[in-house]
Amino acid sequence: MIRIAFIGLGNMGGGMCANLVKSGHNVAAFDLNPEAVAAVAAKGARAASSIADAVKDADVVVSMLPAGKHVLSVYFGPDGVKHHAKRGTLLIDCSTIAVTDAREAHIQADLSGLILVDAPVSGGVAAAEAGTLTFMVGGTASAFEKAEQVLKGMGKNIFHAGGAGNGQAAKIANNMLLGISMIGTCEAFNLAEKLGLDAETFFRISSVSSGQCWSMTSYCPAPGPLPTSPANRDYKPGFAVSMMLKDLHLAAEAARTSGAGIRLGEHAASIYQALSDKGFGGLDFSGVMKDVKGEIAG
Repeated sequence: MIRIAFIGLGNMGGGMCANLVKSGHNVAAFDLNPEAVAAVAAKGARAASSIADAVKDADVVVSMLPAGKHVLSVYFGPDGVKHHAKRGTLLIDCSTIAVTDAREAHIQADLSGLILVDAPVSGGVAAAEAGTLTFMVGGTASAFEKAEQVLKGMGKNIFHAGGAGNGQAAKIANNMLLGISMIGTCEAFNLAEKLGLDAETFFRISSVSSGQCWSMTSYCPAPGPLPTSPANRDYKPGFAVSMMLKDLHLAAEAARTSGAGIRLGEHAASIYQALSDKGFGGLDFSGVMKDVKGEIAG
C-alpha cells in the first residue's frame, strides 16, 4: 500500500483518485471544491483540508490540474507541495500543460529535492472512471519505474516517452492528430450521406478499410453506428470542444518554439475556435459534425 496525495478532483481527477483507492492505496484527496472532495471521500479517500494536510505523510503526490500556472503554483508556490512534502517524494503530474511549463516543473522539483514525472493522459472521462487511461510519461527511467506502479491503478497503457517534458510532447502531438482526424471523419460521414450512403453502411465499410481511425471506430461522430459514442447523446461531452481547443493551442505554442510546421493543426484549431465562439465550447469535440452538416448557425 502506497500513501498517495491526490490534488485536483475535477471531471478526470475524481475518477482517477477513486481508482487509486480501489487499488488498495491510502489516498488523501484535496481540491478547492469541497463537493469534489466529499465525492471521493465517500469512495474511501481521506478528505484533506489543505495541500499541506494532503502531502504531509505522502510517498507520492498525483495531480490533475487545469494549466501550467496551476501546476507550478500547487507544487512550488508559497504554500506549495515542496514546502510540506518529504524529501524524495515522487510527484506525478497528470495535467496537460505546455512542454515548457513541464520542463520548468522538472527543474524546480530537482532543486527542491523531489522527483517528478509529467504523465498526461488520453482516454477522457469514461476511461478515467473505468481505470483504462493511457499515460505518456516524461522523466528519468528510475522515476518512471517508481511511477508505473501507481499509474497501473488508473490506466491500461503506460508508456515512457523519454526525458523531462516528453510526456507532454506525446500528448500534445497525439491530440493534435485526434483533432485533425475527427474533423476529417465528420466530413467523410457527411459526404457519404450526401451521396446516398447511410451512416451504418459507411461505418461497416470504412471501419475495415484504409480510412479506419480511432475517431471512427472508438468515437464515431455520426449517430447510430457506435452506441457508446457522444453522437448518440446529442454530443454530451466526454471530451469537450474547449478541452480540444486547449490542446490545439498548446500544439501551436510548441510548434512555434520548435519551428515545426502544423498547417492542418492550425486549420483544425480555427474550426474548433469558431465552434467555441458560437457558444458550443461545452459540446463534445465530435460535435464538430453538427457544424460540418450545417446544423449550427453563424
